Amino acid sequence: MSDWPRRIYVVLSLGVLSFAFAPILVRWAGDVPGLAIAVWRTVTAAAVLIPVAAARTAPELRRLTRRDVMLTGAAGVFLGLHFIAWIESLYHTTVASASVLVTTSPIILAALGYLFLGERLRRGTVLAIGIAVGGAGLIGWADAGTVALGQGALLGNALALSGTLLVSVYLLIGRVVRQKVSWLAYVTPLYAVAALTALAAAVLRGVPLTGYSWSFYAVCAGLALGPQVLGHGSFNYALQRVPAALVGMLALLEPVGASLLAYGLFGEVPPPASIVGMVVVLAAVAVVVWRREARPEGAADPAPSGAVVREDEA
Repeated sequence: MSDWPRRIYVVLSLGVLSFAFAPILVRWAGDVPGLAIAVWRTVTAAAVLIPVAAARTAPELRRLTRRDVMLTGAAGVFLGLHFIAWIESLYHTTVASASVLVTTSPIILAALGYLFLGERLRRGTVLAIGIAVGGAGLIGWADAGTVALGQGALLGNALALSGTLLVSVYLLIGRVVRQKVSWLAYVTPLYAVAALTALAAAVLRGVPLTGYSWSFYAVCAGLALGPQVLGHGSFNYALQRVPAALVGMLALLEPVGASLLAYGLFGEVPPPASIVGMVVVLAAVAVVVWRREARPEGAADPAPSGAVVREDEA
């Protein structure tokens, strides 16, 4: 039987659901600079968590080692740059094309996890990840056939691929730090650094951060509380026990959920090939979860070498 607590399944399910709303909320933001969205999204998330963390985890934050501080800071920079790259990519290429590139994240995570953390996935899990990536790619390919790419598509695709690499490294670092640092003590400085990274980029590029409509700020608050605090927060919560490659695989459910929401909210009917891709992704994820192939039989999920897994908080 899997050693994952039931709360892991609950938080991951909520996280995946919140991720599905991310493209919808970005669309609702309207014709505004993507960097402004990234700034207000990250700043709002940090502002919500900092008072709570100051009251509940101040002693733990003071005990963080220099290594933990440096790793958390690096992860925050990677996360902030990921938000910038991902949001900006949506203004230069189709959501479908960006989704195709994002689907490479589990493969990158599996390779990085094996090389740097010694995390080994069972053959069936590796096969399921490959099938899920193929299914998500099919969704993007089918949708791309319905939208003509503009002249900035090359830049948009490069930004999307950069965002994929950045989020892969960020999740891998989180897998290491979360072995001995509680969730709140990790994500609060993580989001604060991500906010400072986005803010610095906006200042350097001269992007205005004020003067937008109230609906814009409401959308940014929704992105902060939903996909970031709940979505990325749930993934960081699970990283203590779940290999980063499998966390990345669950993110492949985002285009499935987003397509369903787009159908319900905007009346967008996905093409038949896209529907097939959704079924493939769902089936692959279901196989991994059902067969509990995230670990060797009779053993716990592999943890980074030398790490001590805290039992009081996953």
